[in-house]
Amino acid sequence: MFGDQVNGSNPSRRTLIKAGAAGVSGFLLSLLPKASSAEQENMENTPIESSHSSYTIERVTFNSSGVELVGNLYIPTNLSKPAPALPVLGPVAFVKEQSPVQYATRMASSGFVTLAFDPSFHGESGGEPRRYESPQAKVSDLKSAVSYLLGRPEVDKNRVYLLGICQGVNWTIQAAVEDTRVKALAIVAGHYLTKETIDEYSGGEDKTRHRIERASQARTKYEKTGEVDYIPIVSLNDPDALLLSKPIYQWYIRWAQRGPAWDFLGKWENRVAAMSEAQLWTYRVDETVKKLNVPVLMVHADRAASGSVLPKKLFELIAAKDKHLVWLGDRVQFQFYEEPETIDLAVNNVSEWFNRHV
Repeated sequence: MFGDQVNGSNPSRRTLIKAGAAGVSGFLLSLLPKASSAEQENMENTPIESSHSSYTIERVTFNSSGVELVGNLYIPTNLSKPAPALPVLGPVAFVKEQSPVQYATRMASSGFVTLAFDPSFHGESGGEPRRYESPQAKVSDLKSAVSYLLGRPEVDKNRVYLLGICQGVNWTIQAAVEDTRVKALAIVAGHYLTKETIDEYSGGEDKTRHRIERASQARTKYEKTGEVDYIPIVSLNDPDALLLSKPIYQWYIRWAQRGPAWDFLGKWENRVAAMSEAQLWTYRVDETVKKLNVPVLMVHADRAASGSVLPKKLFELIAAKDKHLVWLGDRVQFQFYEEPETIDLAVNNVSEWFNRHV
């Protein structure tokens, strides 16, 4: 049933082992058995990271308005017939290695061909200027992702859905309004872009207006000179940063790590094109939901982005008669990004919702 509590045991405890004088890396390497030259060559040529007990992973590329996008396609194993499918869109200025991979792996384990990708201008995908947040581009990317999935032999052509997380909910809603191929929609822990939430994040109406004006000037500068002004996405001391909350800073900043030990975190950068704010802070999802007629599942919680009141108001404004709201208590936003129990619960509801719309 939608909204049921997590059904599972407590996470297992990990045993902490102190490394000796050789250091942590040397200690860990010493635990690995030495392979023969032939075994080593075979290991190097075998992409063991591309398989899992319940899904396989395929690195894919596809075109969106002339830009090459890079993604990972998670395909359920042992498919006997074409399966339902969906692309996942994450928070503002995200890369696929952040929350999208958490949902994509679980959706694939639930039987859905799932695409996590870097949107235009971000991560491994192409597009200039870099780190430009464009609502129009993200909607176009989603439509292109749907087209790509429909061209895959593993996909049931009548069962393609959309999943949006945090600020990604706005663009999945817009894409679902525009693209009749989308069968149903799920929106999780949404940072819904309305005047109310935008002013709250920026610190008031006057500050919102100032940010929009500054972004418009940056856009004019780019169009005239090709030069891009950047602001941090998060900062503890720069008032120009896109997101000013300390907890948001604490979560995001670790994704800026670079180096061989952190390659698995993807290519997230703590910067965004300043002109992005002109489009972000003038978007009004409360107008878009009035046109949304596909079946919609909204998953939210008291301390998720947008708070506990606005999402319920927006839910009432959704035009679709076939809609369902799941409220997950007092969970905070970041639990929807990486806490296994919360993500498992959200995915259980999402997969059940999509399976109801065949």
